[in-house]
Amino acid sequence: MKGLIVVGVLILVVPLGAGGQGPDAKEALTALQDYIGGWKGNGTSEKDRSEIWKENANWSWRFKGKDIFLSLDVKDSKLFKSGALRFLPETAKYQLTLVDKKDKKQVYEGDLYKGILTLEGRDAQTNATQQFRLNIAGGGLRLIWTISTRPEGRTLFNKQFQVSYTKEGESFGAAAKKNECVVTGGLGTMTVSYMGQTYYVCCGGCRDLFNENPAKIIKEYLAKKKKE
Repeated sequence: MKGLIVVGVLILVVPLGAGGQGPDAKEALTALQDYIGGWKGNGTSEKDRSEIWKENANWSWRFKGKDIFLSLDVKDSKLFKSGALRFLPETAKYQLTLVDKKDKKQVYEGDLYKGILTLEGRDAQTNATQQFRLNIAGGGLRLIWTISTRPEGRTLFNKQFQVSYTKEGESFGAAAKKNECVVTGGLGTMTVSYMGQTYYVCCGGCRDLFNENPAKIIKEYLAKKKKE
C-alpha cells in the first residue's frame, strides 16, 4: 500500500501598514500640504460673540523613523496649544491628537473629502461628540477651523468656535511658488544646500530630514521628477 504524503504550506499574511507609518501615510498627508507653514488667526466664540482672540499656528512635517506626521504648534490660543496629525493606513483614517491649555490630550479621527478634513472624538466628561472641520480657502492663503459639539442623544452639531487663519508670507509672488520642496513636493519656503547646490524645503521638519541624508533625498527627488 502506497503511503500518502501531505505537504503543508504555511502562508504568512502581513497587513499593510504593519509596524508603523510608511509611504502610504506620507502620501495621504501630502494631500494636506497646504497646511504647512505659519498662520495668523482670529478666533471667535459662537456662545459669546464678544469673545475674540488672536493666535498664531505653525504646521510642519515630522519624520521619526516610520512615524510620519504633521506637527502643530499654537501660540496664544484659548483652546489648545499643540497637536499631531497622522494617517493610519490600517483604517485609512486621519488621526488628530490635540493638547489643550491644561495639557489634556484628546484624539479625533475622520476623513478628508473634497478638501475638507472632518474629525470627530468623544468628550470623556460630557460624553458629547466633538467635531473639527478644517478647510483651505482663498487659493491656499486661508485656513478655516470650525469646532462643533453634538450632545449625547442629539443628531445635530452646534458650532462652538471658529478660527480663521491667514497664511504668513502671503505676499509670495507667483515665481516663488515654483520653488518645490525636495522632500514632500510642497511649496519650498526655505533653502538648504548640498555639494554647492541650493535646494528648497517647506518646513523645519523637511530641513532636518534633508540634512540627515541629503544625497538620499536628492536621489529620490530626481527619480520622482523623471517619472512625471
